[in-house]
Amino acid sequence: MKAFAALLSREFGGSQLGAGGLGVLFFLAVVVLLPLGTGPDADVLARIAPGILWIAALLASLLGLESMFREDFETGSLEVMAMSALPLEVVVLAKCLAHWLACLLPLAALSVPCGLLLHLSANESLNVAIAMLLGTPAFSLFGSIGAALTLDARRGGLLALLLVLPLSMPPLIFGSLASGSEGNVPSLLLGAGLSLGALAVAPFLSSAILWARLRA
Repeated sequence: MKAFAALLSREFGGSQLGAGGLGVLFFLAVVVLLPLGTGPDADVLARIAPGILWIAALLASLLGLESMFREDFETGSLEVMAMSALPLEVVVLAKCLAHWLACLLPLAALSVPCGLLLHLSANESLNVAIAMLLGTPAFSLFGSIGAALTLDARRGGLLALLLVLPLSMPPLIFGSLASGSEGNVPSLLLGAGLSLGALAVAPFLSSAILWARLRA
């Protein structure tokens, strides 16, 4: 447990923190620019705001994917981690958790004031935040698969984007549905279930891909 906490602290304090800061700026820029593109109509903004906030969160989360494994791979640290006492699946899980804490948890918190700025009610803004808390872990977990597959590829960030987007569509859809005016409990539960499903699959699949790259 101490080794996991130390690894999580290392990952959170590294490049993911910088990517998280860029993600927050991107998220806020979308919120500020959206009324300029759609007009100031409050009803229009309130209708599209939940979907826009989710799309902005997904795109912001992609900023930290390229550095999830690449820097450690290039410096040889990833191979050392793979040979350590921690299983590689646990290493992947720590990296995914650090990515979520740095890049997505702040966006879930910001979705409340940003929702209010986009003319959502307090209840609707809270629904968005709850849905993001339960659904966005899938973005980090599925993103680890794309990051592992594009580990040594040129323009890996673009390739990771193309690989991750199809996997991220179900969490995005159910998260947006769960963020409605009255909430949507089935969609909320499905979003949480997708995160749990990703938790059960993604660390093992990503670690298998990483092992294959390290042994190549």
